[in-house]
Amino acid sequence: MFELYADDVVDIREYFKELKDPRSTINQKHLLGDLIVICVLAVIAGADGPNAIGIWANSHRDWLIRHLPLPGGIPSHDTIGRLLAALQPHAFQSCFENWIAAIKSEVVETTPDEPVEREIIAVDGKTLRRSHDHRNNLGPLHLVSAWSVQFGISLGQLATDAKSNEIKAIPALIDQISVKKAIVTIDAVGCQKEIARKIIDSRGHYVLALKGNQEKLHSAVESYVVQHMENDFAEVEVERHVEEEKGHGRRDTLSYYQLEAPKDLPGYEHWEKLRTIGIAIRNSETKTKSTNEVRYYISSLDMDGRQFARAVRGHWRIENSLHWSLDVTFREDENRTRNRHAADNLAWLKRFAISLLKQQKDKESVAMRRRMAGWNVDYLAKVLGIIG
Repeated sequence: MFELYADDVVDIREYFKELKDPRSTINQKHLLGDLIVICVLAVIAGADGPNAIGIWANSHRDWLIRHLPLPGGIPSHDTIGRLLAALQPHAFQSCFENWIAAIKSEVVETTPDEPVEREIIAVDGKTLRRSHDHRNNLGPLHLVSAWSVQFGISLGQLATDAKSNEIKAIPALIDQISVKKAIVTIDAVGCQKEIARKIIDSRGHYVLALKGNQEKLHSAVESYVVQHMENDFAEVEVERHVEEEKGHGRRDTLSYYQLEAPKDLPGYEHWEKLRTIGIAIRNSETKTKSTNEVRYYISSLDMDGRQFARAVRGHWRIENSLHWSLDVTFREDENRTRNRHAADNLAWLKRFAISLLKQQKDKESVAMRRRMAGWNVDYLAKVLGIIG
């Protein structure tokens, strides 16, 4: 049977030692590090808000007292709620940077035979549907997240009051994380010249989806690709990559084509380091129907069909790996936390919990791992990386 030592939990508290305590010092009973560790533990184990975190902590009173200083005893759910509402989200997330770096190092060390490829960072937005606050005339909170596809880790998030504000949020999020040498993938809403420039200035690369918000560029890329597809790219250099996926009664064929970006594209000179364009075609077949999905892209990547395909495919994983887990496993859309800071901080804890759960080497799903963490404190300690 695994044993969780007090020193191990104290080590976790070290990640938060630089975090400024936002609480009043009057009648302060609880250590900031203790409260945050309890929040992390409880969210991994199934808690979805301050009340549930408080109940979880009280249910594990004896275990927590053995492993944390807890000079003021077990905190109440009100104490947890006030802390989450007072913490500045950006400062709170920054405290996890060293922990995230440690997770990445561990992944690399445990897979030494696998080739080290460019990290793919998928940036995408998600709305917390029930987080609206009608009393204060606030709509649902919208979060823009950065997800490391290769490592299965949430790197950061930024809250906005509307999906339309993603354009302003994405550059700020890129400033919060490191994209050096990475490939940043973003849906069409983020296909903006300023965002492309921000990524290049941050020493990263971009793969940006094209749609109607860049109508002239999208139309020109589509026309150019279709023109050369008609004669099987006989007049231009092309990189091709084809993959097949089977499952759940469906067969998908994914075809990727990458070409050098023609210099007569509309606004070509304003897109920083624009080098290639591409198309991704997904053909899905079942016993009853066949569908096609076509997407166009611009990119700062050099010609490399496999790398282009890996970036496009990787972006789809923020939906399958992160957003799906948040909706189904963490039931994020049902959370009704009204305070903006508290909702933002809870959302971050859930994303970080998914990151830790995904590092486990067993064959269980993220949902089952979360249940196991709730059932067994030894497994919870393993998820935290304290014991193996």
